[in-house]
This record gives sequence, C-alpha cells and structure tokens, in this order.
Amino acid sequence: MPKLPKKSAQQKKRAMEIYKELLQHYPNPRCELNHRNPFELLIATILSAQCTDVRVNKVTPELFEMYPTPDAMAEAPLEHLEELVRSTGFYRNKAKSLKEASTKIVDDFNGTVPDTMDGLLSLRGAARKTANVVLGNAFGINEGVVVDTHVKRISNRLGLTKEKKNTNKIERDLMALFPRDTWTNLSHLMIHHGRNACKARISEPPDHPVCIKYGKKCECWKMRGQGNGKK
Repeated sequence: MPKLPKKSAQQKKRAMEIYKELLQHYPNPRCELNHRNPFELLIATILSAQCTDVRVNKVTPELFEMYPTPDAMAEAPLEHLEELVRSTGFYRNKAKSLKEASTKIVDDFNGTVPDTMDGLLSLRGAARKTANVVLGNAFGINEGVVVDTHVKRISNRLGLTKEKKNTNKIERDLMALFPRDTWTNLSHLMIHHGRNACKARISEPPDHPVCIKYGKKCECWKMRGQGNGKK
C-alpha cells in the first residue's frame, strides 16, 4: 500500500458525513460496466479508457460471445478484435492490450485473472485504476480508490483534496480520509454523483443537497462571488 498523508480526526469525520450523505442519495452503488466474471470486468475496464460505460456495454456482448475466456481471446486474430472494439476509440491499441493481457493470463496465471495489484499491473492495458476496479468489484478487495474524471472533480469540489491533476495523490488523500471497507463504494458514489448532479460543465453551482452542504468552498461556488452571481 502507498504511504498515505496524515488527516485529522475532524477531516475524517467530515469525509464520512459526505459518504453517508451520498449513500442516502445513491443507495445502490455499483460498477456500471456489465460483467459476469473477473475476466469480463478486466476487458471491459480496459475498453472503458477514453470511452463511456454505455458504449463499452454495447460492444462487450458480441466480444464475449466470440471470445469468452482468456484462452479464446489470446488466440483471437488481432484484426477481428480491432473490428469488434473499433467504436470504443483507440481500437488498435486496445485490441493489442486485450490480446496480450489474455496471453499473459494464460501463460503466467494459469488462465485465471490475478487477484493482486502487482499481478494486474503486469497485464498490458491495466494501470492502477483498472486494477482497483477489478480488485474491488470482481474480488471484493479494497486495495485503493478508483480515480476517474468524475472522482477527481467531485473530490475537489467537496474539499477532499487540494490536488487538481495527479490521480495518485488524489487517491492517497481519499484512502487516508475514508475507512478501507468504503473505498470501492466511494468511487461508485462519486461517479454516480458526477454523472447525475455535479457535472463537469456548469453555469452555476449545483443545487444538489450534497453540493450545497459540503461544496461551498469549491470553485463552482466561488463563481457566485459573494452570492451576487458574479464570476
């Protein structure tokens, strides 16, 4: 586990208040990538880079029907994988990642998706974010917090981190603030909130209760100046 920054008891208490509030509004936090097993989740997560979950979910049914296992995908013609995943963007690189990751799973892990951070990071196309998704949702292992564009934005707007860009630092701030058993659900809650309420492009501060109660120090609220509508 990476070294975590120190957080005060007050900061941790506030963080848990936010968590509980988000849970009230989004009571069934879950991964929105359709999958039936760790392999399918790994592949779907690799495809989700620079792509929406909705688009990935449209692509994966045919992909998994054709190549349902690491063995099958490792043997798949690269050109056919490219064709199947073309609509997810960066399809050539993603197809290579699917094939090479599957090959390594077969060769080095006896055809089973690894359930460790180091094992997952050894697969092409699987960075820490992908590994956290698979560990948390396929194996129930809270090794870290998934930091995507929504989590990055919400973390800043709710004052949970001062880091604007470095996802590793944002993740460590969140890991230090929240109990380990909440890490997987935490990312789902923030993603749900970012997609449904506190969106990237806003003309005025969101009127969601969580934003109103906990986000008044963030940049989107500062757009109002002292409440006079001035930016």
